[in-house]
Amino acid sequence: MARTAFVTGATGFVGLNLVEALLDQGWEVIALHRASSELGVLERFRKVQRVVGDVTDARSVKLALPRGVDCVFHVAGNTSLWTRTHVEQLKVNVRGTRHVVRAALEAGVRRFVHTSSVVAYGLHSGTITEETPTRGSAVTLNYIRSKALAEREVRKAIGAGLPAVIVNPSHIIGPYDTTSWARMFRLVKQGRLPAVPPGGGSFCHVQAVAQAMVTAAENGRVGHNYLLGGAQASYVGLVKAIAGALGVKRRVVAVPPAVLNGYALVEEWIAPMFGREPDVTRDAVALLSQNLYCDSRKAQRELGYRPRPLEQMVADCRDWMLQARLL
Repeated sequence: MARTAFVTGATGFVGLNLVEALLDQGWEVIALHRASSELGVLERFRKVQRVVGDVTDARSVKLALPRGVDCVFHVAGNTSLWTRTHVEQLKVNVRGTRHVVRAALEAGVRRFVHTSSVVAYGLHSGTITEETPTRGSAVTLNYIRSKALAEREVRKAIGAGLPAVIVNPSHIIGPYDTTSWARMFRLVKQGRLPAVPPGGGSFCHVQAVAQAMVTAAENGRVGHNYLLGGAQASYVGLVKAIAGALGVKRRVVAVPPAVLNGYALVEEWIAPMFGREPDVTRDAVALLSQNLYCDSRKAQRELGYRPRPLEQMVADCRDWMLQARLL
């Protein structure tokens, strides 16, 4: 009999790649989405059963989640780095996770895979491993704090008997991205990114992440975290890789956070006047001024995770954006 997956955040960047990977491996997929979600890409997967719900509404999650599914993949999340979204971000990332894990416990699911982030560990000077102390809940950046608090909700549910595994991707690049690193592709294409923060990090291909999540449902150890990293680059190096993939010449430099903060403040003030989000925010400057490197050897050993080169993930993201006419 086919295994059944219940996927939250199924219309998002990572969720769509996960749905595609699950279908390719013979899973039956139930995709949770909000009534207002853009369904254009999800509707292409004809075998997916779509159900309407919102992780911030506990009752809707309970009604949508059948009893005894093989795995709940909790992918829904708010990754914004804009202060105007802080309240909504906590509702989605923390309260939403609480609602989903409680519904999963009541429904008697056989496995639960929670999509967290490397930032849940907090900001550290060295390379993060699964043994690194988690201190994200003490960080003032709302996104980091919300991801750490979401993991805390999963830990509570594990204590109550939920067979959960946590995956912690680093910076994710690849197809179906419209709002994450895809924004940097557009800025580079338009020549609107002459400077970046001085930090760097580990980068992972979204398809490799999706495959690791499927494997985590099958082989991941309950209560364990799995860091998903791979290619390491500075943000200057990333911009150069993107420019090369786009066939344009761009000069980019790393500048001190204090300088970028001034620009970010202006962007945060002006952007809403034009009905758009800021190209850069103060929270983004603060986060990307750090080095966020992680070690993926545990995921490679236990989940068969296979990191891919930066050039491949950049090229695949470019190809998707060109196909979707986003460049």
